[in-house]
Amino acid sequence: MDNYIVADIGGTQIRVALFSRGKIDPLKVRKIRTRDKDQTPLERLISLINEVWPEKDDVRAICVAVPGFIDAENGIIIDANNIPGWVNYPIRQLLAEHFSIPILIGNDANLAALGEWRYGAGQGHHHVLYLTISTGIGGGMIINDQLLIGSRGLAAEFGHITVIPEGPSCSCGQRGHLEAVASGTAIARWVQEKMALGFRSSLEGKPGISAKDVAEAARQGDELALRAMNRAGTYIGYAIADFLHLFNPSIVILGGGVSTAGPLLIDPLRTAVMERIMDRAYIKDLTITAARLGDNAGLVGALALAESGVDP
Repeated sequence: MDNYIVADIGGTQIRVALFSRGKIDPLKVRKIRTRDKDQTPLERLISLINEVWPEKDDVRAICVAVPGFIDAENGIIIDANNIPGWVNYPIRQLLAEHFSIPILIGNDANLAALGEWRYGAGQGHHHVLYLTISTGIGGGMIINDQLLIGSRGLAAEFGHITVIPEGPSCSCGQRGHLEAVASGTAIARWVQEKMALGFRSSLEGKPGISAKDVAEAARQGDELALRAMNRAGTYIGYAIADFLHLFNPSIVILGGGVSTAGPLLIDPLRTAVMERIMDRAYIKDLTITAARLGDNAGLVGALALAESGVDP
C-alpha cells in the first residue's frame, strides 16, 4: 500500500498525518504545539513524522503545508510570518537530511484549495476559486486542473488586494487590504472601534470580542453586529466579482471559521457580486458553496500535492 506523510504547520500547532493513497481518512494523526523552549519547530516536526511513520516503511513522499511565502520549487520558506526565524528557511534540505524520500512544500491556503478541488467541494470542476476567511484571508486558485502558484510560488494572495485605499492597516504592513477589512480579526476590530465611538451593542463590556461573538450577536438581532457582518460580506463580494473577471471559475468555495456565519455573510456577499459583475455571463452556472474538508483541508491538500508530485 502506498502511504504519504503530510504536515500542516501553523503558528500555534503542528499537525502530522499518515494517509494511504486516494483516501482522505488518515491512518494516524498527531499534533503538538509549534513552539517549545527545549525544541525548535523543525525538531518537533521531525519528531511527529517519526511518530506516524508506518512499520512497513512504505512512505512514498512527505509534503508540508506552511503559512507565508513559499519557494516551492527550491523547497525554501521565504517568510513564515508567524514562526520566528523561518525566513529564507531551507526546510526541504533540512528534512532531506533525515528522510531519504521526496519532500514537497506548499503554502497552506494554496494546498487547502488543492484539497477541496481534488477531494472536497470542488470535485468535478476544472476552474476553482477557494477563499478561507478566518483570522486572516487567504486562498488558492485551480485553473485548467492546475494549481496557480506564479513564477516564484507567490500567487493567489487573495486577501491582499486593496479594497479601501488608505484603509485599515493589514497584518502584512500595507493598508486597506481585504484581510484588513473583512477577516475575522477585522470584523471584531470594527465593532470595537464603533462601540468606542458611542455606538450601542449587546457586546458592550464583553472582553476579547471575536468574529464568532459578532456573528452570534447578529443572529440575535444586534444592529451593530448585523452592520459588521454585512460590511464584511459586501467587501468580500466586491473582491469575488473582481476574481470572477480575472479567472472565470465555475465554483467559489468558502472556508474558514468566519464563513460558518452562513447567510449573515453570504447574503450580502451574493448581493455585492451581483452589483459589481460587468456581465451576468460570469455567474451563469456559477456555484458559491461552503468548503467540505474543514480543518483537514491543509492536510488533505498536502496529500493531493504529494500524490501528484511523485506519481505519473
